[in-house]
Amino acid sequence: MQSAQQPYDRQTGVVVLGAGAAGLAAAISAREAGAEVLVLEKCPPETAGGNTRVSGGSWFENLDAQRAAVYLRSLCGDLPVSEAVIRTWAEETRHNTRWIEGLGAAVAVNGAYPPEFPHLDGADCYGGYHSLEGRMGDQLLYRFLVDAALARGVEICYATPGRELVIDGGVVTGVVAESGGGPLRVRARTGVVLATGGFENDPAMVRDYLRLAPCPVWGSPAGTGDGHRMAQKAGADLWHMGNMTAFSGIRVPGSDTGFFMVPPATGYIWVAPDGRRFVDETPALGGHGQSRIRGRDELHPAQPAYVVFDERTRRAGPLCPPREYLPVGWKVLIEGYEWSLDNQAEIDRGWIRRADTVEGLAAGLGVAPETLAETVRHWNAACAAGRDERFGRRAESLTPLEQGPYYAFELAPLLGWTSGGPRRDEHCRVLDPFGSAIPGLYAAGSVSSTYSWAKDGGFHIADALAFGRVAGRTAAAPPAITSDLEETSASSVG
Repeated sequence: MQSAQQPYDRQTGVVVLGAGAAGLAAAISAREAGAEVLVLEKCPPETAGGNTRVSGGSWFENLDAQRAAVYLRSLCGDLPVSEAVIRTWAEETRHNTRWIEGLGAAVAVNGAYPPEFPHLDGADCYGGYHSLEGRMGDQLLYRFLVDAALARGVEICYATPGRELVIDGGVVTGVVAESGGGPLRVRARTGVVLATGGFENDPAMVRDYLRLAPCPVWGSPAGTGDGHRMAQKAGADLWHMGNMTAFSGIRVPGSDTGFFMVPPATGYIWVAPDGRRFVDETPALGGHGQSRIRGRDELHPAQPAYVVFDERTRRAGPLCPPREYLPVGWKVLIEGYEWSLDNQAEIDRGWIRRADTVEGLAAGLGVAPETLAETVRHWNAACAAGRDERFGRRAESLTPLEQGPYYAFELAPLLGWTSGGPRRDEHCRVLDPFGSAIPGLYAAGSVSSTYSWAKDGGFHIADALAFGRVAGRTAAAPPAITSDLEETSASSVG
């Protein structure tokens, strides 16, 4: 931890680490509150913006703050978060559309998206997706927020990752960053906002907290837990570190990032390394990290597997949705990869294995041929009977695997983003393990998202915008406030 006794290279009012949706919302709000603001962004301009840049850029429309609070409690289940945080989330997400429009954006409804958890109380608050121009992805939200921040006098320094917080008498007073190969010490007169993203790209943290072997990521490779470590060194407590949003994805050899996979036909099954099915591959509900499995909203997918399909599915269309349909993800937007329409290019690259028989496919995967052949026979019999007695897969999705050649790829939980990080209160103040705020330190976005368990579509951008605003205006003018945790602790002592 750096000492404040060393000289600073720069001074400003508020320092924001990270130029994604949360960081830019914090910067704009702090600037509107009258603060001088400096944003330090880890990446160069070409790849800056974290997951916001390659996300759908949509936020959910909150139709009723009171019902939204009920929905969030339901989504948290038996992993509750502070009631004060829930109330602030419900109120602030209600204002997201108005705030974006107030910055000069044209906002419109983006398709008819129902709630992903309609069985939960409060789901009637969900009004679907709102996006700039009613369009999903294509970096629209990121580019708009950058322009809005610059137009309001926010300074953004790219290729300047934060490395350590400066502490003076228990107060966070600045940041040591790296710039041009050397240290850059920046003093923050009123506060530092951590908006550094998740830890999905740090293999050790993924193993320790998510209990997964290193997984490919869907978004920016820059989410390596930098803000988490800085906050921990400053004494921060952590919350819901075991939560994540993962998608069905393909692992690409030699790459840290992967593709979001949506097979265009239902003729496929998932098998574990032993060659056997282990789950309903197409659960009817959920989609942003959890699905309804065995009567519970469970993480899905939560373990590696092989996706096995046949020639009919191979010819049905691209496994990865084309950019014109779904312009999201690192591979698509930043690397510019265009998945082949018939999946043949990816077979030729070796990303997808091919064999004339199921047994031959199994041998190539290192799976017992007789086991995989038996699994496929049982699957085809279930399709013929119109009922999956093992896992209850929907009847309309029961398509047999009977047209060779046969194919498989390694399905990995494609990590979209992690949810846990430094615990914060409703004012975005980072808290220590005893519930006391660490003066001068704030957090918003995926570095410390609100979601302890399930979350709906558009929730992460909504959370980033809402608490980014809270963090920015609080850091600009820190009030004398007491968090719920501190009040509870005080009353318990009394």
